[in-house]
Amino acid sequence: MKTTRSEDKSKKSGYDQNSTRFYHGTKANLKPGDLIEPGYNSNYGKRKHASYVYLTATMDAAIWGAELALGEESGRIYIVEPTGPIEDDPNLTDKKFPGNPTKSYRSRAPLRVTGEVPDWQGHSPEQLKAMKDHLDQLKQLGIEAIED
Repeated sequence: MKTTRSEDKSKKSGYDQNSTRFYHGTKANLKPGDLIEPGYNSNYGKRKHASYVYLTATMDAAIWGAELALGEESGRIYIVEPTGPIEDDPNLTDKKFPGNPTKSYRSRAPLRVTGEVPDWQGHSPEQLKAMKDHLDQLKQLGIEAIED
């Protein structure tokens, strides 16, 4: 059976799509059955149209996504299932963390919302400020937080 390059990458990422719970942190108000699709403005960097959607198998990474997403609404964490192949997120893998300890992935296929995590604990105000300051420094240096 022939596989595509992205399928090869997803196989290398070490996840089991059938037994792994995936999350997506955002400020969007979604409901089960909704699709999170590429093509919308990114929450990071220059806010260009995102070629990928991002998901993670860790609550901590999902919490960062919910806290750092643009918008005035409260952050939300959704349980999602990929509708197509996923691959390791190169924005984190090896650039910032060798391997993929954050279990962060991306896909060109939509993510289907299957539920929401209602009660989650955010990072401390100090941690959140430090992360936002770091992202501001990267922006000033012209470094994009997300490279497609």
